Amino acid sequence: MYKILRHNLKRFPCRLLLLSLVQMVRVKGFVLTDKLLFKDGRIMFDWWDEIDESKEWQRFIFYLLSASYAVVSIVSLVQLCRIQLRVPEYGWTTQKVFHLMNFIVNGLRAVLFGFYKSVFLVKSKALEMVLLDLPGLLFFSTYTLLVLFWAEIYHQARSLPINKLRPAYYSINGFIYFAQACLWISVRLSQSNLAVELSRLFISVISFCAALGFMIYGGRLFFMLRRFPIESRGRQRKLFEVGFVTGICCTCFLIRCIVSTLSADMNAGLDVLDHPILNLIYYMFVEILPSALVLFILRKLPPKRVSEQYHPIR
Repeated sequence: MYKILRHNLKRFPCRLLLLSLVQMVRVKGFVLTDKLLFKDGRIMFDWWDEIDESKEWQRFIFYLLSASYAVVSIVSLVQLCRIQLRVPEYGWTTQKVFHLMNFIVNGLRAVLFGFYKSVFLVKSKALEMVLLDLPGLLFFSTYTLLVLFWAEIYHQARSLPINKLRPAYYSINGFIYFAQACLWISVRLSQSNLAVELSRLFISVISFCAALGFMIYGGRLFFMLRRFPIESRGRQRKLFEVGFVTGICCTCFLIRCIVSTLSADMNAGLDVLDHPILNLIYYMFVEILPSALVLFILRKLPPKRVSEQYHPIR
């Protein structure tokens, strides 16, 4: 994506207009001049090029991503063990499944980036897409589990039926995995860019749906909690949890939606070996930082005696 933009800038006939616009930019007294940004009639991205083309920088960035995912995965596993020690008499609750899936998703990403050369240089495009897209689908399933949990709480508080919520969650996720598998098979059989673009657009659509789910049920639960009496026990903490988790998850899924759409429109993949900076920025803001923040916000252990809101998975 970046190379296409840079190539077009080099050939663009109105570079002088761009230069004049840049010279007018002033940020807190700092003036960007042609000497800073331009050299021999082209934009200077020497530092970016050096990192992209440097094997050492590639190795450092991808191993940094791998280590970051590994840390988040270990934190999820530790939290799962703490919950199990606190309430060992109960089975797989929603909270336990959430931390288990976080452990799997981030651990899988850590392995993939740890062996980044083998993953990005896979000859089969379909296999490469499976390796890179499957953790993203698991990430979707992990965090929409929070939407399911909030929907159950909201429906119970409103005395609405909840018996159809879990089947709906399983059905939606089953359809998504089935549709994505069909797209992977079509990429393998057709060897065309159209199937690849459809797969990226599909990721964009489900990311938008996930953000919409957080906005609907996170927003409903947040405003419902605001109507509780101020002296209600735990009201302020729950408001903080729901509000911040909703904002974080909406933001990360919307970023994924926008990037996937642009990637399909420009026919340029993000997961490529010679763009380590883009990979670092994208995965840090879409998966690593959101996961770390959500785990920190939801770090509180359940009470030893199970409350009405601590539902076992049925």
